[in-house]
Amino acid sequence: MARTKNRGLQQSFSPSYTVRRWRLGAYIRLSKEDLKKGKDDSNSVINQRDLLNDFYQKHIGEFESVSEYVDDGHTGTDANRENFQRLLSDVMSGKINCVVVKDLSRFARNYSDAGSLIDNLFVQMGVRFISLAENVDSYKNPDSISNIIVPITNVMNDNYCYQTSKKIRQVFDYKRRNGQYIGAFAPYGYVKHPKDKHRLIVDPDAAENVKLIFTMLIQGSSKRAIALYLNEHGVPSPSAYKVQKGLPVSTRGYDDPMWGVRMIHSILTNPTYTGDLAQGRSRVKSYKVHQIEAVPREEWVEVAGTHEAIIDYETFDKVQALLQRDTRTSPKGREVHLFSGFLKCADCGRAITRCVGKNNNVYYSCSTYKNRSRTACTMHSIKHERLEAAVLFAVQHQVHLAVSYSEIVTQINSAPIKKSQSYRLDDLIAAKERELTKITRYKQSLYQDWKDGEITQQEYRDMKADYERQTSDISAVLTRLNAERAELANGVDNEHPALVAFMKYQNIEALNREILVELVDYIKVYENGNISVKFKFADELRKIAEYIEINTTEDTTVAG
Repeated sequence: MARTKNRGLQQSFSPSYTVRRWRLGAYIRLSKEDLKKGKDDSNSVINQRDLLNDFYQKHIGEFESVSEYVDDGHTGTDANRENFQRLLSDVMSGKINCVVVKDLSRFARNYSDAGSLIDNLFVQMGVRFISLAENVDSYKNPDSISNIIVPITNVMNDNYCYQTSKKIRQVFDYKRRNGQYIGAFAPYGYVKHPKDKHRLIVDPDAAENVKLIFTMLIQGSSKRAIALYLNEHGVPSPSAYKVQKGLPVSTRGYDDPMWGVRMIHSILTNPTYTGDLAQGRSRVKSYKVHQIEAVPREEWVEVAGTHEAIIDYETFDKVQALLQRDTRTSPKGREVHLFSGFLKCADCGRAITRCVGKNNNVYYSCSTYKNRSRTACTMHSIKHERLEAAVLFAVQHQVHLAVSYSEIVTQINSAPIKKSQSYRLDDLIAAKERELTKITRYKQSLYQDWKDGEITQQEYRDMKADYERQTSDISAVLTRLNAERAELANGVDNEHPALVAFMKYQNIEALNREILVELVDYIKVYENGNISVKFKFADELRKIAEYIEINTTEDTTVAG
């Protein structure tokens, strides 16, 4: 049987390709700077959306779905944009596998962020990335991702943000130093002037609450107690108050309708309430790292007398001094104890703490002895009643002394002749001037001693530095002594702040926190139960006593 040829139907084969359909994510971003340029700017949300929609319509066959992600008013240097993070989350979950943007700057202005996402994450996950302005398409033209234009553009975008940030900081710094308020929101107690947003004016209702907060702290309330009082009496928190009044308010972490300790502390430590602008108290770490950090006090920009004060300097300073003391209360306590923060151990220098013994008897003892080591210090115990009586007696004595000084000063100032020469100061100044002259002479001879070979070069340098240090120290003492002598020459008025501070407590019969805050610096407790009170205005009272002594000698006529 002859072999027959297979004559079946011939089939022709041609190569076929499966068209991949992508799940598209269209990302749009507009920064605050873009917003300021106007609605017709090419980077507006509408224009970006139109461009991306046009691209989608022209290539609709490539996509099975499309989702839009918009961040309006967000900087490209901050990766923590809400919808940008939602985009990345959808990429990670596989909801989208293609990202399209108008240009690279819309995606990210941070060079490292942009490069990491495009070159690493998207490549690893097989995500297609398209940037219309730069003709980048990682699927159709993989080489476009590696094209030098991409890293150069990213670097330029990053540098643009750096330069913009630098210019903005310079403008803000200029405005701060010129006493212009640049905060987005006025501090509680103030509102922005309706005709000048860089000026603050007092908000009377809120200002009364600010005054109350300062007063309560001075009178012995803890910060926690102040917050509880305000909440219990229905006083709205700063953010809630602004919402009620229709005032601009930040919602970034400050939208708590209740008062808290941090709010109270912020108000108590803000120098703006004294009428001085204190700005630059916090800052963003960098144009890339958008974390807020506190700024040291010495770096604040403070301009005096820019607006009406709510709190006077004296009250503000009292509060700052109180806040530096250890005035903690028990978890349920509201009132700060009478002597809290004022007591020191006379030997180890640490705090004397309040203790409650049997039958609720209150006494005080050294914190080192109580909490650290009974060999490092002794108990230094004193009962509350005895301490209170002793401090009251000391205050009454000092008040009596101030009253006597005031009466004598009045007599001296009514006399036809007043003396202002202090032999003590004259002698001290003369002695220091002689000492300075001697050191100057020694210093001048050093160079010749070195040249003559009597001392080495290193000895010359060391001795020269030592003489310069001594010269600086003596000059500082002379400046202080001369200032004191000039002050004495101006005389003393019986309205002197040191006299007024004590004299207003002439009828004192009991101690309270306010008296201690105004008059007492600290109280030392000794092991034998004795105490010593260090009063404020001690130097001023010493100078007044010297003025009295000079003018009550036998050769001075004092009018009766």
